[in-house]
Amino acid sequence: MPETIYIALIPLLPILSFLLIALVGRRYFPQICGLLGTLSLLSSFVISAIVAYQYFFVVGKVNGIYKQIIVFKYAWLQFNSNISIDMGLLLDPISVMMISIITFISLMVHIYSLGYMKGDPRISTYYSFLSLFTFSMLGLVLSTNIFQMYIFWELVGVSSFLLIGFYYTKPSAVAASKKAFIVTRFADLGFLIGILILSYYTDSLDFQGIIKKATDPSFIGSLASVSFMGLSVLTWGLVLVFIGGAGKSAMFPLHIWLPDAMEGPTPVSALIHAATMVVAGVYIVARLFPVFTFTCPDALQVVAYVGIFSSLFAALIACTQTDIKRVLAYSTISQIGFMMFALGVSGYGGEQGLGFMASMFHLFTHSIFKALLFLGAGSVIHYVHSNDMKDMGGLRKLMPITHLTFLIACLAIAGVPPFAGFFSKEEILLAAWQSNKLIFYAAIFTATLTAFYVFRLYFQIFWSKTFSAHHDQSDAPEHKHGEAPFSMLLPLIILGLLSIVAGLVPFGHFVSSDGEVLNTELHLGFSIAPVVLGLLGIGLALLFYKKENDKPNRMASALSGFYTGALHKFYIDEIYLFVTRKVIFNLIGRPAAWFDKTVVDGSMNGITSFTTSFSGWIKGIQSGKLQDYTLYFFSGLIGFVLLVIYLWT
Repeated sequence: MPETIYIALIPLLPILSFLLIALVGRRYFPQICGLLGTLSLLSSFVISAIVAYQYFFVVGKVNGIYKQIIVFKYAWLQFNSNISIDMGLLLDPISVMMISIITFISLMVHIYSLGYMKGDPRISTYYSFLSLFTFSMLGLVLSTNIFQMYIFWELVGVSSFLLIGFYYTKPSAVAASKKAFIVTRFADLGFLIGILILSYYTDSLDFQGIIKKATDPSFIGSLASVSFMGLSVLTWGLVLVFIGGAGKSAMFPLHIWLPDAMEGPTPVSALIHAATMVVAGVYIVARLFPVFTFTCPDALQVVAYVGIFSSLFAALIACTQTDIKRVLAYSTISQIGFMMFALGVSGYGGEQGLGFMASMFHLFTHSIFKALLFLGAGSVIHYVHSNDMKDMGGLRKLMPITHLTFLIACLAIAGVPPFAGFFSKEEILLAAWQSNKLIFYAAIFTATLTAFYVFRLYFQIFWSKTFSAHHDQSDAPEHKHGEAPFSMLLPLIILGLLSIVAGLVPFGHFVSSDGEVLNTELHLGFSIAPVVLGLLGIGLALLFYKKENDKPNRMASALSGFYTGALHKFYIDEIYLFVTRKVIFNLIGRPAAWFDKTVVDGSMNGITSFTTSFSGWIKGIQSGKLQDYTLYFFSGLIGFVLLVIYLWT
């Protein structure tokens, strides 16, 4: 295993890049800030690749099991002999997999942004924020301590706020950044309370300590009587931790921030959706998975049902949206839901742990083809200067490389063999079939919807109608250059190739619930139904959207109210606004404001007024005039004499 300093460089290089660009680069060498940020990520990725090789093929496996390796650990705040907030670096199969994916996708985004953000006056600020975001996520996945993770968890939220609101002159971008920040803050409050509950009862903040204590049968038995509303205290703790994860991963009903987060630059969307912020919730459930399975199966049921509902809910909405990035945003919610319910239906160890392995496998493959989808969408937007699909169509000949790579990504997410998404999604469906038939049937229907909406997107962008027939600016110079610059095409080509071959990785040999090798095989008989249904979804999209026709409008009219509800995202945002403005503001906010202004401010103002008046009345006592002091002296003397006479008699 490489020395500690080299592993520490993986997160340190991005934060050093952030500091250098933010403090010096913007002023003295803004023209090379993008190159500086890209080189720092390239270095982090190379080191991550070396660490992954060393861990998986040299030192990570002991007696056939991948072990956790604490590379570095420093007790930062010591509360007692057991509980402390530590800063450290933890290597195990999921953290090594995550640092490889994060640095690789971030590197692709950095390279892509060299062309996409070229000419932007704030490009140095953009690259500094990207570096901060990458550092935050790397720190999160390498954490040895749950409170250390929480610190980086919040830093991820700050970074996303900065990037989503990058175009701060646009009111919609400012509103979107505030929405993301506020919604995830509510969820993170649950996460913090969950951390406090887990640490109080397990007497540890370290992941190893929490897992060891919480999975001890004698400890579980000792807490049997400690419950609330029929659930054990640890179940409540894990459910609250999951609420924090649901906020970051945009699970229902905390999903409302993610579609609006599209206001940031498109490469930022690729980074958030593919490998950083939205997978943090999946990662925290995977990190505490032994506690979920051994101690709190009820909490795991919550994970499963929230995941499958979010997946189906988002897929239905994605079928109706017309903004290219919002379709992909709801697609992300749906795919993260797949990862969540796969964890929820999984057991621990051996074949029972198929769902865990499948979830991590899908996280791995999804990060590749979803980054490709967003970066491909960015190239289209860069060319068309619009996010709306009505301004697109017929771009396959004008943008052949973008078209081909985008098609590969669509085939991958639709689960068409032999593309990457087929293998990971089949493992998830198989795990659901073995554990929960209701979730399986909902999942296979959602997978069919996925194939439909992603090819609806594909056909409306690249087929449907000729570009010149519906775009008034088709003769403008920016529409004569054809494809995007090479810096934007190179990541598309690399991600496109990986979207073809990534599914062939024997993922169970590297990542499993218990660290042992999990051998899986392709069940051809089982795969027939998912593949056929996926092709059916593609066929429907082909029928409806390959050429302009009135079938989509007729279908929308036939579905009537349901289609309208899906188009308006089932009015969840409106419900939040109603509850916020009509209930919280009117019934809680206004009375609280009146009490604050009338009682709190009034009492403070009254005390101030009395103090001012009293001080004005007594300040004459120290006027400095001799005659006043003489009067006070003789008045006091006379009073004293009268008091003595009164008491004497």
